[in-house]
Amino acid sequence: MAFVDEETAQEYREAWERWRKQVEHVHRVFLEGESLGPDQMKGLLNREARAKAAYDEARLRLLGLDGSPLPGDAGVNPFRKD
Repeated sequence: MAFVDEETAQEYREAWERWRKQVEHVHRVFLEGESLGPDQMKGLLNREARAKAAYDEARLRLLGLDGSPLPGDAGVNPFRKD
């Protein structure tokens, strides 16, 4: 049983993938010694931060914690088993 609509799930997947790619690049620089100039480093860190913020927003929507109702939500907790 899916808890979110396909659009929300797809937005989450895309945000996760964008952030993952930026984190991998950060790791190449900080853990593997890839060389970057100061402007490139600033750009990399800004891209990673923006990608993380977008991922955090998509994650909150996925979890239903952004204040918007879940599809078909009528005040019922989908995790509660009666």
